[in-house]
Amino acid sequence: MTENLNGVLDLKSSILELKKKKNAIILAHYYVADEIQEISDFIGDSLALAQASKKVQSDIIVFCGVHFMAETAKILNPTTKVLLPDIAAGCSLADSAPENDFRSFINQYPDAVVVSYINCSSEVKAMSDYICTSSNAIEVVNSIPANKRIIFAPDINLGKYVQSVTGRDLILWNGSCMVHVNISLDKLQSLLNHHTDAELIAHPECPSEILDKAHFIGSTKALLDYVQRSYKDKFIVATESGILYKMKEAAPEKIFIAAPAVQSNSCACSECPYMKLNTLEKLYNTLFHETPEIMVNEKTQEGALKALNNMLALS
Repeated sequence: MTENLNGVLDLKSSILELKKKKNAIILAHYYVADEIQEISDFIGDSLALAQASKKVQSDIIVFCGVHFMAETAKILNPTTKVLLPDIAAGCSLADSAPENDFRSFINQYPDAVVVSYINCSSEVKAMSDYICTSSNAIEVVNSIPANKRIIFAPDINLGKYVQSVTGRDLILWNGSCMVHVNISLDKLQSLLNHHTDAELIAHPECPSEILDKAHFIGSTKALLDYVQRSYKDKFIVATESGILYKMKEAAPEKIFIAAPAVQSNSCACSECPYMKLNTLEKLYNTLFHETPEIMVNEKTQEGALKALNNMLALS
């Protein structure tokens, strides 16, 4: 590893050297730590990362995000080695739809088209007809003939939002994201009362009580785009606080305030503990040792790939 002038291990330089040596690419979600975003080759939300994963021609993908995202990259690139810096980086939303329970649920509605949010396991993807992200969930649902029943899983809040926009009567799985449901409505209202000149912008994984107060609702990327084009200069952001790094970078003259969590943590904002398991040290170690590696069995990969490609064909 390279050392800087102070004799401290320069992890960033070492990671970049190792990445070049091994013909690797680093993909990162907006929610990981700033220092990882700084050295990543591509940063995006779930849709953009899925699209980027499909185009990768490197020997190794290091996915700085959570397990289902790395699985998605592996499904789209079955012959490429996909690494995740911490195998414990899971997802509360994906965990809310266990494979066997979900199979029993969809078997109750054999005539329904299954649309699963990308925040789910590869096994759930394989049981789905379409995958969607918060960027294209409305587009995916609208593409399905009106006479077809639709199961939407696993996020019930995103499902309710899509239902309200499309007018479709969706069969909803009752799952949720711990980050978005942990935003305190009372603390948020206090922030709004104090910052009367701020706009509330929110991710559709938030409960409807928060979405009802929002000036703008959209995916992580849509929120990022919105703050750049809005004439407003102050925003309260109701999603994972990691996106504030890119917002400040894109619009440094504007003010961004993270929505407060019910249970305060180090920053009293809404953070995903799984995303924060990604660190520079773990990123270096996973590149050096080429482990932990993400694997998806062939049968699951085949079904999940079909559902993902059905989404990508629309996007």
